Amino acid sequence: MAALRARGDTVRAFVRERSRSVVLELGAEAVPGDVTDPETWTRAAAGVDGIVHAAAIVLEPASLDTFRAVNVRGTELALAAAARALVPLVHVSSVAVYGRDAAFAEGQGRVGEDFPFQPIPDYDFYARSKREAELLARRVAEERGLSVVAIRPNVLFGERDRHFSPRVARVLRRGLLPCLGPGDNRLSCVYAGNVATAILAALDRPRPGFRAFNTTNDSELTQREFFDAFAAALGARPIPVRVPVALARLAIDTFAAARTWWSPRLYPGAARSTISFLIGENPYRSDRARAELGWRPAVAPHEAIARTAGWLHKTKGPG
Repeated sequence: MAALRARGDTVRAFVRERSRSVVLELGAEAVPGDVTDPETWTRAAAGVDGIVHAAAIVLEPASLDTFRAVNVRGTELALAAAARALVPLVHVSSVAVYGRDAAFAEGQGRVGEDFPFQPIPDYDFYARSKREAELLARRVAEERGLSVVAIRPNVLFGERDRHFSPRVARVLRRGLLPCLGPGDNRLSCVYAGNVATAILAALDRPRPGFRAFNTTNDSELTQREFFDAFAAALGARPIPVRVPVALARLAIDTFAAARTWWSPRLYPGAARSTISFLIGENPYRSDRARAELGWRPAVAPHEAIARTAGWLHKTKGPG
């Protein structure tokens, strides 16, 4: 939204009521409502030139039916709105569609957009619903001749991130700098502002049918370099703590089993996926986005981290 406003576009945002003030501060029109409500979609999409669909449940403790209601049904309604308005749709997907652990098992830079989808564990409701939503987007685009692009980022950080960035800040401000294994693996994350540039490029290059793009490579920071830079940007001086990978896996498996026993609605696979993310080399590549969209990440990694830390400080993020 901020990227669209920065280049002078008029923006209408379909948001939850509690986010109305944020949208207005960014200079956009707010249409509060539920992403699963067809009538609100009709109002929100009236007269637009393009649609960016980014609404999703990510880490919430919810049932598979709830994930599907938002992530799949919401995408279905976004596609219907794009078809009515005859405008391109950019669907913000995720690299989770590949199968998370399977992708990391491939090794650095081995997973492009043609990498075959791998089995997803039953408990990974997010990945299952995002894959289902993307397959729906592909089918509708091809059947109806719509221009639909799926943007597949890996772990996002940046301003207004409510998941990864606040958790990193919370740990660092508590005085700990954990390092799993040697810490020299390239972390599989991307700055949200750089993903936004790919979204704009996709909107500006509509084409009939479906096309997917990884947006997963805007830096080469290692695990240790990323968290060191984040701590410095926060003004924190955490104590480095080395954690053997085997010990981390044992702790995660024990914790996940306990959570599943007393609250099966919670997502036990999230912790295991976090281990793969923290110790694995970034398996994704973004050659297609660079070649076909002209994607060039505009914000360098240390500047992206500084902006994120600045936003956390301004908004009194996790302390």
